[in-house]
Amino acid sequence: MKITDIRTTLVNARLRNWVFVQVETDVPGLVGIGEATLEFQSRAVATAVGELAGLLIGRDPRDRTRLWEAAYRYPFFKGGPVTMSALSGIDQALHDIVAKDLGIPLWRLLGGLARDRVRMYDHVGGGDSTAVYGDLTDSIAERVHHSRADGFTAIKILAVPRSRPVEGLPALRWAERVMAAARAAAGDEVDIMVDLHGRTTAAMAIQYARVLEPFTPMFLEEVVGPEIPASEMARVARATTIPLAAGERLVHRGEFLPLLSAGAISVAQPDLCHAGGITETMRIGALCGTYGVPLAPHNPLGPVATMVNIHVGLALPNFLVQEVMRADVPWRDEVIMGVAPIIDGHVDPPTAPGIGVEIDEAAAARHPFSHHEPVQWVHEDGGVAEW
Repeated sequence: MKITDIRTTLVNARLRNWVFVQVETDVPGLVGIGEATLEFQSRAVATAVGELAGLLIGRDPRDRTRLWEAAYRYPFFKGGPVTMSALSGIDQALHDIVAKDLGIPLWRLLGGLARDRVRMYDHVGGGDSTAVYGDLTDSIAERVHHSRADGFTAIKILAVPRSRPVEGLPALRWAERVMAAARAAAGDEVDIMVDLHGRTTAAMAIQYARVLEPFTPMFLEEVVGPEIPASEMARVARATTIPLAAGERLVHRGEFLPLLSAGAISVAQPDLCHAGGITETMRIGALCGTYGVPLAPHNPLGPVATMVNIHVGLALPNFLVQEVMRADVPWRDEVIMGVAPIIDGHVDPPTAPGIGVEIDEAAAARHPFSHHEPVQWVHEDGGVAEW
């Protein structure tokens, strides 16, 4: 069996474009599908897929580890989110090929079931760019009620506004009101995760944690940016009883090691579309497992990524909970067929061979690539703000 072509399909999903990767083989009808979506850098990723394709075409797609190493090492300048996202999509597609060739679902290829079903959590949003301290309490409560009605037992919110390196009481009170509204709507039986989105310094993250602690979040996500030393996140971890999570912008197991060694995180969040695909995410999972840290993979991306995450969640021993994006575009179910249903906030093991999805090329063509500028926030004085 040989790889004959590797191509990408870009689909507009409003805030981002989905980047789907298809690896074709010389076996009639045997095509692997993956996702390499990277916010605001879709065309760069598609170009990187083409660059890596030259290293892989003509090789046996079943040699997944050797192909991963070739795609990672031969370009010499290793890593980076664009190249690693391209590699991630290819790696997913290679796994899809092998599982399809064997006639088994992907989770079986990854070692079989480590659990009977995957718990999902709904991302309901929160802090936006319209007004720093605008009233979001009714909106948050409505979204939480909707998630609960759909059977979710875990949700994630953005409860922290645009934040200067050091803020005063209004920002803290805003976060407190948003969190209180979410908790009141969720009740005690629903877990709430809070995404700080890297908007805060360690000093402000500690302040926010203090006002959020009475509502018992499941974890706080990205309390500082990925470029900040692990010691700063560890400082936050020591100052709060709330577990900390991070990792969505890390692309290799070596980038997780400082956080683990510093005791900075209780939950790791690699993104299977950025962190080297299935091959590297399973390695990250094993590394985190040696520290007793579970994985809650990051996934605000497309439907292929969601399905890949479900398979990994079924097979990974130290898996915790899986993020899903549902409310980005109404054509999710048109473009990708075969996505497993979420029932009572969980997904049962898929039974179709491979990842279990197919691309509707005609539907994808109806939603072609559309350029989107990144969200651009500023502080009151015009300084650039983290969003």
